[in-house]
Amino acid sequence: MRFLLQERIIKTDPTDLIDGPKLGQRLPVVLSQDEIVRLLDAPDSGTDLGLRDRAMLHTMYAAGLRVSELCSLRLADIQLESGFLRATGKGSKQRLVPLGKPAREAIERYLEKLRPKWAKPQCSELFVSARGKALSREALWYRIKHYAREAGISKNISPHKLRHSFATHMLEGGADLRALQTMLGHADISTTQIYTHVSGKTLQKVHARFHPRAEGSTKKAS
Repeated sequence: MRFLLQERIIKTDPTDLIDGPKLGQRLPVVLSQDEIVRLLDAPDSGTDLGLRDRAMLHTMYAAGLRVSELCSLRLADIQLESGFLRATGKGSKQRLVPLGKPAREAIERYLEKLRPKWAKPQCSELFVSARGKALSREALWYRIKHYAREAGISKNISPHKLRHSFATHMLEGGADLRALQTMLGHADISTTQIYTHVSGKTLQKVHARFHPRAEGSTKKAS
């Protein structure tokens, strides 16, 4: 049609009033729970770098943080006794997110054994480099890629994949969508709802196993 218009063979495009096909929404790639365990266990906590990275990975997955939120976490944002952290998301909006026991323990070990040795006095961020400065997004990206290879994970992994995995695993475990929206810091619940499509794979497996008329069902219709 564009050629016909350019050559002035036609004066108007008859397809202007026709809606184009809707593009399918790409679902986020997530790690399985087994892959997450392997990734979290990959850092060697017997080394300084591994001690920091284990705490970092546990924190990111436990709270479903964006990479920018993890890098900007300050010491004052961590409340280990109450089991919460304060994340600063888009638009400088803050939210409280629970921290599970494995993440709290990993952070405690890092704070006790390493951060005082690495951090410069003026540095307020939680996770620091060996030079004593706040950890950069690029460094975090590299470390996650490194541990994915160490864990034998073939998926194209990025820091945001941990956030996707957190959300999917929460829903698969029965989390309320509104509660998940709050934890992720989404302004609109429609952004959170994409994870219902991902976790729907689990529902299909349950349906196939237990519905009396589903293929592969272990139940028999009465």
